[in-house]
Amino acid sequence: MPPIIDMEIEAPLSEAALRAQEIGKGRPGTPMGESLDRPEGYGFANYGTVFGGGSTGSATKGFGPDELDRRFAAIVADMDRANIEYGFMCNMLNSEIGDIHRRHPGRFKLFALIDPMDGMRGVRELERLVREDGANGFRVTSLGNCLPASDRRYYPLYAKCVELGVPVKIYSSMNYANDRPYDLGHPRHLDQVAIDFPELKICAGLGGWPWVPDMVGLLARHPNLYCDTSAHRPRYFAQPGAGWEMFMQFGNTRLQDKIMIGMSRYLFGCPFEELIEEYSRLPLKEKVLEKWFYHNAKRFFEGD
Repeated sequence: MPPIIDMEIEAPLSEAALRAQEIGKGRPGTPMGESLDRPEGYGFANYGTVFGGGSTGSATKGFGPDELDRRFAAIVADMDRANIEYGFMCNMLNSEIGDIHRRHPGRFKLFALIDPMDGMRGVRELERLVREDGANGFRVTSLGNCLPASDRRYYPLYAKCVELGVPVKIYSSMNYANDRPYDLGHPRHLDQVAIDFPELKICAGLGGWPWVPDMVGLLARHPNLYCDTSAHRPRYFAQPGAGWEMFMQFGNTRLQDKIMIGMSRYLFGCPFEELIEEYSRLPLKEKVLEKWFYHNAKRFFEGD
């Protein structure tokens, strides 16, 4: 078995990152000064209703510098034990990208999160983050800003990614925040982006569930489109009726070079090794499993 590349590792949250995360989970759009308090369990709070209280990794406090250092060191030690070469990290601030790279060189891929409403200022900031702080790409989270990935306000940012030679990761799944459209992350939004930017390397995060047939079709249609399995427990992929039947069939055959694993360990509260074992038990050919674990992500981030 080769080393592993994990497409979703959660950063321990600094106090500033936690504040930003809480703001990002507020009401869609810009609330007015006279906006009323929201009903209990509404919006992102509905995740607690659907999943029984939220993930075991949900943060309740941000960490100071010393505790952050300790927690990052623990993550890296866990990665070493599980033979994880590097991982895509989420939930850090743009301002933290350079420092994380300096403290843990080569261990994390860190994508900038830019507001498409910032226009050319955002484009210039993306370029600065890539060139000066080592940002490895651009991240689109339509779940937060309610702008699907095909919205033209993202296009200057996509063009800059092509120019800089960096990839983009796009939230591609149903959401349970019941104050915004459930299909903001529908895979159909990837199609127009891939049509307009054929040179742009795209990762569809979260595998497109429950629109798995659409995701499978688009992976076959666009050469530079990949997807990952973030936020899904691997033991369910082969479970009859779970909705992953086409994903498993084509992921083991025609699309074996397009799928990358995202373990999302923080969601499940278990060691890397437990999730690796669950992937290893899936009905995948050995050479295909190695591609899912490592080779596809290596090509996505570093090229052939």
